[in-house]
Amino acid sequence: QMDVHGRIREVLAETIREELAPEHQQLSTEDLIKALRQRGIIDDVMKELKFVTDVSEKERTSAPKPSTHFVDREPPVLKKTNIDPTRRYLYLQVLGGKAFLEHLQEPEPLPGQICSTFTLCLHFRNQRFRSKPVPCACEPDFHDGFLLEVHKDSLGDGSKMVDATTMLSICDPVHMVLIKTDTFGETTLVASYFLEWRSVLAAENGVTNVAVELLGVGTESKVSVGVLNIRLEVYPQLNKMLSPEITSTQFTLERQKTAEKERLFLVYAKQWWREYLQIRPTHNVRLVKIFAQDENGVNRPVCSFVRPLRAGRLLDTPRQAARFVSVLGYERAPVIGGGGGKQEQWCTLLAFLCRNKGDCEDHSNLLCSLLLGFGLEAFVCVGTKAKGVPHTWVMTCGTDGTITFWESLTGHRYIHRPINPDDPPLVEQPKPLYPYRTVGCIFNHQKFFGNCQPSDAVDVCVFDLHDESKWKPMSGEAIKSVCPPGATSSVPPFPPLCASTIDAAVTSNEVELQLRILVSEHRKDLGLSTVWDDQLSYLLSPALAAYELERTTGVSAGNEEFQDAIRRAVPDGHTFKGFPIHFVHRNARRAFATCLRSPFCEEIICCRGDQVRLAVRVRVFTYPESACAVWIMFACKYRSVL
Repeated sequence: QMDVHGRIREVLAETIREELAPEHQQLSTEDLIKALRQRGIIDDVMKELKFVTDVSEKERTSAPKPSTHFVDREPPVLKKTNIDPTRRYLYLQVLGGKAFLEHLQEPEPLPGQICSTFTLCLHFRNQRFRSKPVPCACEPDFHDGFLLEVHKDSLGDGSKMVDATTMLSICDPVHMVLIKTDTFGETTLVASYFLEWRSVLAAENGVTNVAVELLGVGTESKVSVGVLNIRLEVYPQLNKMLSPEITSTQFTLERQKTAEKERLFLVYAKQWWREYLQIRPTHNVRLVKIFAQDENGVNRPVCSFVRPLRAGRLLDTPRQAARFVSVLGYERAPVIGGGGGKQEQWCTLLAFLCRNKGDCEDHSNLLCSLLLGFGLEAFVCVGTKAKGVPHTWVMTCGTDGTITFWESLTGHRYIHRPINPDDPPLVEQPKPLYPYRTVGCIFNHQKFFGNCQPSDAVDVCVFDLHDESKWKPMSGEAIKSVCPPGATSSVPPFPPLCASTIDAAVTSNEVELQLRILVSEHRKDLGLSTVWDDQLSYLLSPALAAYELERTTGVSAGNEEFQDAIRRAVPDGHTFKGFPIHFVHRNARRAFATCLRSPFCEEIICCRGDQVRLAVRVRVFTYPESACAVWIMFACKYRSVL
């Protein structure tokens, strides 16, 4: 607010003019600080200096309407926190980027014009941060500082100040994810980088500047995307710095230890796979996935993509967790060029959450982690659905042996009852409702099983995991050695989930208003006038709430009251038509285009007749991160003229 940098620059320029003019002497840092002190700027800054952290504010009932041409539509609510001098912090500043060559040709955005933006998301030891969005450019203008606590409440001994040696043993990296948001609000993952911050422990003055080269993701994981200038400092300053030899020795030891564990696991996995193939030669076509590539093209054991994740107060039930995962966007990993091959990319959780969309594997891994957090015995299943398309879903095993499949993309649940192929033909067999055809393996954070039943078809599979003639297990010790908490730095820690930053009421009103305009314009083009019935629109709310409740809990309620209200609102001799539809994005124009493709909805929007009244109701349900379920209902009532 004070434009501190600007004022400091002015004073320094002035000081340098005054002091340096007589005899070009060298100015030390002390001289410059003295100059700032004389002009009282340091005191002003110290008074104003309150480090800012994100916090969701509960008191707001509805936010003021955001301005139309503001790039960041979701400004975080800021709460001032004073810095605690008894805690150790890592202050990370991002001071601009360079060489983002893909954006070399982009023109300067005009003021007020909406343009594509970069956002940097950080995760360090249970703390998450986002930078302000900056316009995409060859040299994006990042200027953000993040105050990372070395010991958050739950990690280590927060009561005493950590020294350099203790900090050296903390091998959690700072995970940075760069997201690009285009002018339509679509997000893409640009880069994912693990910053080794401990070099600052051996830097003089406890400050170090690093130029971080970001590499692309997926098929472009060897291509440079751009360079970020980062400045790291430890606050308060360390009394005793480490020597660079000590830090580099520590890094080498950690790398060797990790590499050795990974090598031993690879040797074990090859041996396991040889044994698995000796059971039946046909096993080599089953989908048994032991390793998967993350967004940086690094091969990691699949078990390391899952671990128990508690959602705090953000989600209350396993079914709500399934609903949350299903409203995160679905997008297959992008492939350049044709060929129809599926590009495989299992994202780290931070990359998936920041992008707010991902492939079915990302959804399954997150759902499995949340269900494990809720205390269920959950596994990710790797197999195929119709037409042999590879797919993953989640399975939970009840204490009574009930097997439930959870489809992570829709939130649907299916009870699995195996068909017994040896039964006589007259015995009635259960009809499977689930879309899955085959299952090759199942895994979670501690276990991995390969399916060694005669057939890998799901409908005849028996999920008795204790029977080694049906499921070949991997050694729990081997898995533990390469998955947390046993593994060292090769596996990124899970970030916590964040509360939604979307105001449901404001967003519902905005989308509804935009849809009204779109409908009126569309009807005008057809030569029809539009009369809105506000009361009828309001009456549609209970139906939308009931649909969402049903998606979350599987129970429908309140339908009688809705039907009764509609009957009373539609006079004799009039006809009522309604059309509900569900989206996981908040783009009114895109939603409207989709609605027009449905003949039922098109019939309502383009309704002709006597005394036509139109209604539209939008209800946005927010979930953690920036996930939301958007229900829209179009309706009309008109006088039936036969």
